[in-house]
Amino acid sequence: MLEIRGVAKRFDPATPLLDGVDLTVARGEWVAIVGESGSGKSTLLNLIAGLDRPERGEVRLDSAPLPYQDDDALALWRRHNVGFVFQAFHLLPYLSVAENVALPLALLRVPAKERRARADASLAAVGLGGFGDRRPSTLSGGEMQRTAIARAIVHEPVLLLADEPTGNLDEGNATAVLECLRDAVRRANACALMVTHSQRAAAMADRVMHLAGGRLRGEAP
Repeated sequence: MLEIRGVAKRFDPATPLLDGVDLTVARGEWVAIVGESGSGKSTLLNLIAGLDRPERGEVRLDSAPLPYQDDDALALWRRHNVGFVFQAFHLLPYLSVAENVALPLALLRVPAKERRARADASLAAVGLGGFGDRRPSTLSGGEMQRTAIARAIVHEPVLLLADEPTGNLDEGNATAVLECLRDAVRRANACALMVTHSQRAAAMADRVMHLAGGRLRGEAP
């Protein structure tokens, strides 16, 4: 499903941040990537999402390479295929919870009535049924993160990426959020990558990889 071959990226000319990363993720599989701060975990997610470009190597989804050389094609590819759960939530305070969740559908020009129905269904799937008319400012941290997950899955992407999805949450909310992510991957038969510092979070994934020295080293110790 997702193939990463020889991906490299550097910001310091003398030191590569990523130096030939290889990874294959199957449909329905959830892979956690752990590593020290500054090891390149978030950079790797950004390259996979097409938010940044590798210096060499390629990323393929369903055997097709990402169109890194065409900004418009890349944006359209991301719009249709990727759901991204950000650590900082990135909810728009002037929109309702349902409007925040429906943003990917608006970009895909889904009619308003269908957008609301699908947003409500996505919220229900993460345990927030009935929250659609509330504002983000009225939500707890766990509820905001579940809203972010609902937004990431509302358009049924085949690739789900999560950057430290439990970094701001207590243990109870972290477990609930991870269960939502796992259920979303299974339900959509998507493939998912999560970067995390949390061994507890990583343990819930199907496979754990360790990023160090610019490369994925296999099972984390």
